Amino acid sequence: MRADRLLSIMMLLQHRGRMTAAELAGELEVSTRTVERDFDALSGAGVPVYAERGRHGGYALLPGYSTDLTGLTHDEALALLVAGSRASSESTGMGPALASAMRKVVAALPQPHRTAATSDAERVLVRQEGWLPVGEPEPEVEHLAAVQRAVFAGRRLRIRYQAECQEPRWRTVDPVGLVSARGRWYLLATREGAERTYRLSRMREVQELTELADRPEGVDLERAWQERRARFFAARTVRVRLRLLAGRRATLAGAARGIITEVADREDGWLLLDVTFADVMYAQSVLWSLGADAEALEPPELRTALAERAQAAAARYATER
Repeated sequence: MRADRLLSIMMLLQHRGRMTAAELAGELEVSTRTVERDFDALSGAGVPVYAERGRHGGYALLPGYSTDLTGLTHDEALALLVAGSRASSESTGMGPALASAMRKVVAALPQPHRTAATSDAERVLVRQEGWLPVGEPEPEVEHLAAVQRAVFAGRRLRIRYQAECQEPRWRTVDPVGLVSARGRWYLLATREGAERTYRLSRMREVQELTELADRPEGVDLERAWQERRARFFAARTVRVRLRLLAGRRATLAGAARGIITEVADREDGWLLLDVTFADVMYAQSVLWSLGADAEALEPPELRTALAERAQAAAARYATER
């Protein structure tokens, strides 16, 4: 493990330049004292490292020193860097190992490829959580390659986009980045300065323009995605009061946005809950799937919609064939 950590220190310094002991310790998840001992070991092994004291000091490699681990091309490194965003310490337990591997990938590249690959990788994000908790399977995405080219090239896009329950119409947008969320692709963009999110499966035509996109420097795609997703939920969240068979609680909890209150109902084995969903339609879908094990109490429009749906289903199945 120490040999791997020493190599990671070299990669970090080669890629980022001077770093403090505290910064290195945080990156490597060790103590500052461990970092100091590692630098003594590197120096003893002949690696040209040095320390600068003072307020703006830190550890660094002598100018011109570099390592060469492999001959990865820009596209190969980009594929690994993008794939790296699929994993996290929370989801896979491989966070530290993955971070170490990514440092080596980046540091192994020649400088021109390194800059291009890291810049491109910052424009693609892969996440397990979707725009909505569940949904229908993603239709085939026809224009992913074209949109990806424009995102990497930093050029504006003209898209013929079909929003939900609307006819397709043309829009000119400035791409910010691509996000794959639970297998669905989204384009984060701005349109006339306003933030917009477009689902790629709803793009009917795509044209890459010659104009450069208006993309702010230093965009944190992870933060942008989470902020837009949070605003989307905040605008659409609906609160539902319902009765639920206690044995189905886990199913409900996995589909709802959150459980606000929960008490035992007067009927044995049942719960009375206040729950939030992304919207009324989604709440209707979840409660319908629970069948007779759930009863919506509020809001009235949800209860009415479920009753009408049940009546229609009963009438259909009562018809003799």
